[in-house]
Amino acid sequence: MPEPTSTWGDRVVAALLRGREASRRRRAGHRPIPRALTAGVCAVAAFLVVVSAVNARGSDLRPGRNTDLVSLVADQSRQNAQLTRQVTDLRAQVDGLTDAENAGAGSDLPQQLQAREAAAGLTAVTGPAVSVTLDDAPSSVAANGVDADLLVVHQGDIQAVVNALWSGGAEAMTIQGQRVISTTGIKCVGNTVVLHGVPYAPPYVISALGDQNRLENALATSPPVDIYRQYVAAYGLVYSEGRDATATFPAHVGSLDLQHAQPLTSSASPR
Repeated sequence: MPEPTSTWGDRVVAALLRGREASRRRRAGHRPIPRALTAGVCAVAAFLVVVSAVNARGSDLRPGRNTDLVSLVADQSRQNAQLTRQVTDLRAQVDGLTDAENAGAGSDLPQQLQAREAAAGLTAVTGPAVSVTLDDAPSSVAANGVDADLLVVHQGDIQAVVNALWSGGAEAMTIQGQRVISTTGIKCVGNTVVLHGVPYAPPYVISALGDQNRLENALATSPPVDIYRQYVAAYGLVYSEGRDATATFPAHVGSLDLQHAQPLTSSASPR
């Protein structure tokens, strides 16, 4: 026999009252401090997001480290090129004033200066040349598990070719088209080589003016160059030689200052 409607309704109301009371007890069980801390953290996070968006102005606030290094090298290279042009212009002005002064005095100093400038690499020269090209191994070789350090041209490889050409009687030399002089330093920075403050990527071209037979013989008998050729055969690095019947090497531009190490003072202690 079905229950009276009033009894069923009373049970529904009682169930709703119990549910509301249980909900009130659950809310009462949460302490106000954690709730306040949570709200505070969310507010700070939202504030930081807004500040970052305003400062970014549509750009990435976390650029990659490689991008930063590339930009730094590019900026420094532009500054070095600008300073080199300034040094060249100032040197030309000094040379012009010196020639004018000595011409009036009837001195043979201008001829002596020209001879010294030619010996120092400050004048352009022309003659037969031998060129050597060095380059990294193809990228496909690295996939075979070979150490990447064995697949690239190093500073020592370039220096080995340079030393061999000098020993073969080179009268003038360029690397990547830059004139090599007594203060030229070959520096390896990452995967590039820096010459006179300018970074260059491979392939590297080293050219020398002089007796071509002597230059080629010096390369063929150089032990360090021979070691590089072994890596060429084993890992696919590039080594090639070529002759130029007539090549013109530009004069060196830029600073002639020699940077060298300084001795430690007596008060300094070795580390």
